[in-house]
Amino acid sequence: MKAFTGLLKKTDKELNYTSAADQKKYTLFREAIPDGYLVEVYMEIQADDGTLAQLAKIHSMLRTLCTHTGDSFEDMKLITKKRAGLCVEKELDGSRFLYCKSLGKCSKDELSLVIQALLEISLLLEYPLQ
Repeated sequence: MKAFTGLLKKTDKELNYTSAADQKKYTLFREAIPDGYLVEVYMEIQADDGTLAQLAKIHSMLRTLCTHTGDSFEDMKLITKKRAGLCVEKELDGSRFLYCKSLGKCSKDELSLVIQALLEISLLLEYPLQ
């Protein structure tokens, strides 16, 4: 395992895993690190206050573009997340991996960026969405 991502929640001045699965993934990751290696850490506060209306609009827009382009839903979602800035590409020991934030964990502002990215993609495809 070359990368670990998990979710922690602050409770009483402590950061705790939100699931036993995340804690187990971290343990496996930590045990796989050879002595002397450096570990890069990136943390960000998540405000998952995006609305269901935003998510519904995004999924509808994605389906419409998929129908128009013939791309799969997952491919179109990945293209959109990249354009909206929700993905980070990293290289580790010669291997590259892409981490993209889940739409369900996005803030209102981040989901607004996704909607804007979908509108931009639709204009590039000359298939404007409303």
